[in-house]
Amino acid sequence: ASQDSAIGILRDANQRKELSDAQALLAQCGPGNTKQKNDIVANLTERDYEMIYTVAKQFDFAFLVQSLCPLILGNEHVKAGLLLGLAGGTAFLPSQSKNAVPIRSDAHVLVVGDPGLGKSQMLKAAAAVSPRGVYVCGNTATKSGLTVTMNKDQGGEHSLEAGALVLADRGVCCIDEFDKMSCDQAALLEAMEQQSISVAKAGIVCTLSARTAILAAANPIGGHYNRNKTILENLNMKAPLLSRFDLVFILVDKPNGGHDDAIADYVVEMHLVTGGVDESTGQSRGARKRPRAALGLQSGGISSPARARREGQSLKSYLAERVKEYDEPLPPEMLRKYIAFAKHYCHPKLSLPACRTLQSFYLELRQKGSMCDSTPITTRQLESLIRLSQARAKLELRDVVTEADAKDIVSLLRDSLLDAFTDDAGVVDLQRSSGMSMGKLCKALISQLRRVAKKNQNPVFTVEQMKLEAKSINILHQIPDFRELLDILNQQCFLLKKGNGKYKLSAD
Repeated sequence: ASQDSAIGILRDANQRKELSDAQALLAQCGPGNTKQKNDIVANLTERDYEMIYTVAKQFDFAFLVQSLCPLILGNEHVKAGLLLGLAGGTAFLPSQSKNAVPIRSDAHVLVVGDPGLGKSQMLKAAAAVSPRGVYVCGNTATKSGLTVTMNKDQGGEHSLEAGALVLADRGVCCIDEFDKMSCDQAALLEAMEQQSISVAKAGIVCTLSARTAILAAANPIGGHYNRNKTILENLNMKAPLLSRFDLVFILVDKPNGGHDDAIADYVVEMHLVTGGVDESTGQSRGARKRPRAALGLQSGGISSPARARREGQSLKSYLAERVKEYDEPLPPEMLRKYIAFAKHYCHPKLSLPACRTLQSFYLELRQKGSMCDSTPITTRQLESLIRLSQARAKLELRDVVTEADAKDIVSLLRDSLLDAFTDDAGVVDLQRSSGMSMGKLCKALISQLRRVAKKNQNPVFTVEQMKLEAKSINILHQIPDFRELLDILNQQCFLLKKGNGKYKLSAD
């Protein structure tokens, strides 16, 4: 097997010097002949290369997940998704093929959850370790502040000032409080898919690059995620914008004895002083206890070799087990250099087994999506799978995406889909990705029946009549089982069963 190019660069100092001299020569010949190094990669020292080589050879993906915002206990699958968004996939440019169209390599991630679960802290940590990161808050951001602002000086000349998405070009833009954005979220549609921002104002027509990954966090309407509603109803977000996110994580704050005990111990230990207090000086006699020691986690340096996931084990549970084996995370400065090196030198390609794994999962989603009125499963989802798999291999400095990488991404996407499409009773329903929730369907049908009953002076309806009324207001195709809907309305005393397939509408 051929040696990975990134590992080869780390091993051979002469190869690094030759590559640096060649890129400098190409840069003099023309600006478009080489990928420009960012400041972090250009200023890497020999000690930095040794650190990156050590991390790539002796640690695994779980160690990098643990190193991203280690102060937040749990939610390892969300950290993994944010880390994949930081790394991104392999860019596919039109120059690589005559008939090819540019395909974005940046992965967008949305984290939705109840307050107090550490969403903002994880976003700030992601912006801090990104080679180029911009952090903005949605409730203070405007449309021009995110995209482009046009100013007119005293001489009457117009000038453009870059917004957050343009400033984060070739990096990440972290948007907190995504649900509270005062501007129209449709302004992000072009930047998220075409990776550019078009301007046509005051005689100026231009296009600015916005090749950035968007990592967003949002709170559901009412402050608590209601599983009886669809995702769109919980977020008050339009379907075109939601479909552009490669990963959507839903965090619900549910009481859990074991997890709550661990969280409480972890938070208290961070503020606990060991060794007592010297009353004369008010200073502690001993050093502060290490936060993670109270949770019974192993201490030590380099971990044991990475073990593979068990058959049928999800990536979420695997990461939750593996991160406990690491006590000392990688410092943010080192993680930033590691990600910058991986993004610059690693350009993974898919292997044949990985292609088959991703293709079979995509076709499975297509088949399930065609059976009900859900958000359409298109090639956009397949491209997301490819991007995330390439990011998974890139984080371990590999040039080939293996079948294990593809299975990890499929498992991560299954967990996110399972959270998104599960109702309060624990039933998975793909119809919950779009349209109306069951509660709204009931209200819409009852409102229509009351209008017809008032008009005809007859509150009694047959099942066929109610189906026709549901069809008239265009909700019949969204009801998977009409008899089940009638049973719900009967139990809630909106409809009274009269026999012979007839129902009487109750009074207001």
